Amino acid sequence: MSIPTDTAGRLRQLLAILAWLAQVGEAPVDELATRFGLTPEALVTELELAACCGLPPYTPDQLMEIVVTDTTVSTRLGSALSRPRRLSPAEGFALAASARGLLAVPGSDEDGALSRALGKLETALGPERLVIDLDTPPMLAIVSGAAAAGESLEIHYYSASSDHQSEREITPLRVFASEGHWYVDATCSQAGDVRRFRIDRIDMARVIEGSGGVGEHPGMDNEPSGFEAFVPGPDTRQVRLSLDPALAWMVESIPTVAPVERVNDHLVVEVVVGGDAWLERLLLRLGTGATVVDPSEDAGLAAEAAARILLRYGVDIKNKEK
Repeated sequence: MSIPTDTAGRLRQLLAILAWLAQVGEAPVDELATRFGLTPEALVTELELAACCGLPPYTPDQLMEIVVTDTTVSTRLGSALSRPRRLSPAEGFALAASARGLLAVPGSDEDGALSRALGKLETALGPERLVIDLDTPPMLAIVSGAAAAGESLEIHYYSASSDHQSEREITPLRVFASEGHWYVDATCSQAGDVRRFRIDRIDMARVIEGSGGVGEHPGMDNEPSGFEAFVPGPDTRQVRLSLDPALAWMVESIPTVAPVERVNDHLVVEVVVGGDAWLERLLLRLGTGATVVDPSEDAGLAAEAAARILLRYGVDIKNKEK
């Protein structure tokens, strides 16, 4: 493991380090670095980000103190951070609703720690019990079963971005719900890589005989090596862009699929594109500081889009150039 390159990944790693350190109070630098797969130098660099963080009004008693010596790391939480959080009724209801939603997911442990904690929370909130119903796509059971068994599926999938249906062979890796929809991340034989599918857009799924239990399967809880939070959709393509350094903000705001390169004082990034319309909007937003390096057929998209927009305002660039 190393320091993640994206801001969200670094924050998750830092919070995990601080949570463990808060439990033990003090630990050797080498032990803490080994536990989280970092070098001692990288560990200290990450901890420096959290030094003297706390709550308003940021008086000494409200700050989190992290002390790093040559051999050990210790921490002291501010008074507000060290005592249990008091939830408002609205916060308690939101937390209970989220927990109920998790327990409604097929395969969840109804007698586990989350269920017991939810019982205590609902007792404090009042006698009425929350009921959370999740929409269940027709193909959810067969896709979830294939993910658990390491089986491959033949599916018929409708892609909203391209407005057509395709037949694919996929091996489900992870099934999850997000923002009201069920998704499956799966290796796709047609794409030759991992792709994300919305399960309610799968109208047929059939297990491929003899595909179960081939090799080590990551299952539902363990993600394969290199698995990222962002997974492209089934009908996407990769586009290489050359950016002026002033546009470096784009690297943080838009998912990229390869490390950023520096070529002739410019940043070269690879982005995943679901359609020409999205790429046109991105290029118009970036302006003259961005050019398409590859594929070459996309190099003129920004100029063509700009010409169409100006034409709607009665400005014909082609005739003006003549």
